[in-house]
Amino acid sequence: MSATKTGMLPVPGADLYYEIRGAGPLLLVGQSGEGDAGRSVDLVDGLVDRYTVVTYDRRGLSRSTIDDQARPLTIGTHADDVHHLLAELTDEPALILGCSLGAIIGLHLAVKHPEQVGTLIAHEPVALRLLPDAERESADRKLGDIQEIHHREGWLPAIKKVAEVLGIDPSAQDVEPGLTPHPITADRGPNFEFFLEEDLNAVRGDTLGGAEIAALRGGPTRIVPAAGRTTPRDVFDYRCAQVLAELLGDVEPVGFPGGHNGNLTHPRAFAARVREVLDGSV
Repeated sequence: MSATKTGMLPVPGADLYYEIRGAGPLLLVGQSGEGDAGRSVDLVDGLVDRYTVVTYDRRGLSRSTIDDQARPLTIGTHADDVHHLLAELTDEPALILGCSLGAIIGLHLAVKHPEQVGTLIAHEPVALRLLPDAERESADRKLGDIQEIHHREGWLPAIKKVAEVLGIDPSAQDVEPGLTPHPITADRGPNFEFFLEEDLNAVRGDTLGGAEIAALRGGPTRIVPAAGRTTPRDVFDYRCAQVLAELLGDVEPVGFPGGHNGNLTHPRAFAARVREVLDGSV
């Protein structure tokens, strides 16, 4: 096991907690949902022999604080946080694995600071503006329904609805042999609460669309659209990855083990796929 270094970085309007493990080129893992720096530890274990892996708590989660709780949060603000974090840690273009919310944050960063991103694996980015109007409106309604459930019934029923919307069946998840899934426990409640309100509002209000993605074509950043092999093809998270691939001139997203949360259910195989993509063999 590699040693973990930790740090706190002041950024405009917040303080970010981050962790560093391993040795080699810098690889930042942008987590999905309420995931904080420790959420994908099983995945990181499969990467630290080849990469210096950076994980962090997004502002508002776990150990990362926000100065003004009343100020609306945007995906652009999250991307600015990553910009400052990478500037603190390296002078070279970084590798980024972005999952779901982490993927759209990575896309924003690649648009605004392409010199900081060498390769971005964008796994099922929740980028609603990439979708045709009817699909976008449907996805936005579903996210709004999730927030209404949260208001009426609390975060646990809302998270169950999140899984359904993203094509995940928690009662019948395929997981790697020997893997013990991380349970949804009460101590994760504050992060789920923040995600369901602040981060989902940021996703619903985000404006990153086809014009910005088209601007990335031919730029310095290699964008790799990715999606879970078992993600239903009609759910909006898969469709976002599919449209992203089309905009970048690819036929289909690169397939990864598992579904939307394959980084958690198939961490060893997911890590192996990340290595293949970053090595250029995919």
